[in-house]
Amino acid sequence: MEKCEIIAIANQKGGVGKTTTTFNLGVALANEGKKVLLVDADPQADLTTYMGYHNTDKLYPTISTLMKRSIMDENINTFESIIQHDEGVDLIPACLELATMEVSLVNAKSREYTLRNCLSEVKTKYDYILIDCMPSLGMITINALASADKVIIPVQSEFLAAKGMNHLMNSVISVRKKINSNLQVGGIILTMVDKRTNLSKEISNELKDSYGKVFKLFNTQIPKAIKAAESTRTGQSILTYDKNSKVSQSYMELGKEVIDYEREEKTRNTNVVRDR
Repeated sequence: MEKCEIIAIANQKGGVGKTTTTFNLGVALANEGKKVLLVDADPQADLTTYMGYHNTDKLYPTISTLMKRSIMDENINTFESIIQHDEGVDLIPACLELATMEVSLVNAKSREYTLRNCLSEVKTKYDYILIDCMPSLGMITINALASADKVIIPVQSEFLAAKGMNHLMNSVISVRKKINSNLQVGGIILTMVDKRTNLSKEISNELKDSYGKVFKLFNTQIPKAIKAAESTRTGQSILTYDKNSKVSQSYMELGKEVIDYEREEKTRNTNVVRDR
């Protein structure tokens, strides 16, 4: 692989579509020929369950196993934790045991880099690694941001959408200054959009006014749909469960937009180097 792009899907607000975005964006990227690894970094293990692995407590090793080994300076062997999903994406699963990591990381040496250590040996095998973050800004999420090149922020189409965004942006800036100087905001994606109302337009305009001059707002918006919720019971992405739906098409468009944005970035960086 030329370079693995690690993307944290994060927002401390719950119910905004982080897990849905992680899985479906991952499958969309895989459909574009990219090699993709998904990492479940939430003790609720919703991503693991969504992908069809319901008995999460019986899975071994999981991301918490790897992080525990890293803290104890033991051999990690991340490859043995990877599960291959039928839709062409790989997964490092989670289970409830991950909740104990918040406490364990407090006194750990180089605690912010524990997850990054776990992912370092597999980076060369993937084009993209997507990390599904928990709805908080605790140590596990800080680990995800410390590992990432970019953070993509799903924002639900509702009046309280921007609430807490400043706190999240400040956390990203803090991580960039103190822990991971490469971390960038890769974009804000509006989810659960109901285009029958004017609300989504108002929220979109609010986000543009507040953040559009500084951060990328994806042109793609993810519509609200019952089929998307139904797909979570099947172990399938919406791209497989209802491939002709507007939600499926939107995630495919998002995948292409993510790839195009990365390509544009590489071109800009190359031109900057040449100008020097």
